[in-house]
Amino acid sequence: MKMHSLIKPANGQPDTVSEDELRFLEETYCSHGDTVHYTDHPKFFSGCDGSFMYDEAGTAFLDLQMWYSAVNFGYRNPRLNAAAHRQLDTLPQVASQYLHREKVELATMIAQDAERKFGSKGRVHFNVGGSQAVEDSLKIVRNFSGGKSLMFAFEGGYHGRTLGATSITSSYRYRRRYGHFGERAQFIEFPYHFRGPKGMSKEEYGHYCVQKFARLFESEYNGVWDPKAGKSEYAAFYVEPIQGTGGYVIPPMNFFVELKKVLDQHGILLVVDEIQMGVYRTGKLWSIEHFGVSPDVLVFGKAITNGLNPLSGIWAREEMINPTIFPPGSTHSTFASNPMGTAVALETLKMADEENIGASVMAKGAAFLDGLQQLQRKHAIVGEVDGLGLALRMEICRDDSFTPDKATLDWMSDEGMKGDMIVNGRKYGLVLDVGGYHKNVITFAPNLNISLDEIDLAIELLDQLLTRAERR
Repeated sequence: MKMHSLIKPANGQPDTVSEDELRFLEETYCSHGDTVHYTDHPKFFSGCDGSFMYDEAGTAFLDLQMWYSAVNFGYRNPRLNAAAHRQLDTLPQVASQYLHREKVELATMIAQDAERKFGSKGRVHFNVGGSQAVEDSLKIVRNFSGGKSLMFAFEGGYHGRTLGATSITSSYRYRRRYGHFGERAQFIEFPYHFRGPKGMSKEEYGHYCVQKFARLFESEYNGVWDPKAGKSEYAAFYVEPIQGTGGYVIPPMNFFVELKKVLDQHGILLVVDEIQMGVYRTGKLWSIEHFGVSPDVLVFGKAITNGLNPLSGIWAREEMINPTIFPPGSTHSTFASNPMGTAVALETLKMADEENIGASVMAKGAAFLDGLQQLQRKHAIVGEVDGLGLALRMEICRDDSFTPDKATLDWMSDEGMKGDMIVNGRKYGLVLDVGGYHKNVITFAPNLNISLDEIDLAIELLDQLLTRAERR
């Protein structure tokens, strides 16, 4: 059967379609169930390079979210693109029932690194998207725990939008129309200091949150623990070390050490979701490394291929994932461990190590945070700024510098997409990401290779945008 295009050239001209025509076709034929239509007039882009996206007019849009932290090493990164081309010319496709060198070398690199850092031998299992890897981790946890389907997770936590992943994601919005499928989570307070109880330091609030969680195990009547049997009804605690969609909330450094003690005392696994914060976003390969604890399971994805080819996966301790307990066929995806993804991921990790990317991220993150703090002092609508490496946040508030102001941030996001801000005689746009419990937080995830000049440009563009917002 031959497919005929519904888009016909006019007057013998080349088969090109105007943006207005494309918008009509998108409105007619594309599902609105994704996130494109969070805005009324989504932007079309036609090019990208480094830290910038470009529209048809050639206007440069400084991207401060880099595909939700999937393109950590810049658009069209020459070294990673070259790795993709090499693989495309050699072994771009192979069924997942066979082996290829890139899969084995990548798994080995991740597992050996984890063993050095976390002190446990483990194995790596690959999949395609972050949500799928979370689903695989749920299978491993349920299998290892004897079929337990109850989990702990954090308020503000995000783990994906498949059925299992939404069950441990705190936003009811993502599962309201679909219900639960197997897993259920009890959501625990995260030490979001800016909006926490007044009068506590960040560390005191972290301790308070741990003690509040520990109280659940005081007696059988708190609902999660049988002290006579010494067993919990809950299998694992799913955490993002730094909350992603929740607004890049950074906990105090004492928090996870104290939390892990409670988990270990009660036989509850720690599953760390590094899908958004992993691969050097915070200056380390995994963000959990900042907090001095070792996970039982670690989930990764996104930036490990710099967004070039979907690849995700999990690392789990040997006793949870060895072939006797997790045998062949326990979970599967046609495109899991695909050679394009594993080849680029392997090159990503080699490149980051050779270029000492971690130290660079920490230095650039400090410079970026300093610029954001200057904007905070200048603009009353900036309630809080914070950051770790190049994972940075800015809360947009009313003039009291505290009350969340989602409407203003929505306006700023659309205004940045106009591409009409002028710096040194050149037009720029600004790509921002909106997150947070109240959707009033700019979550900054810039190119890890961003230059200091580009950081200065970002601060200048944000200054213009905040000034426009205050004057509107």
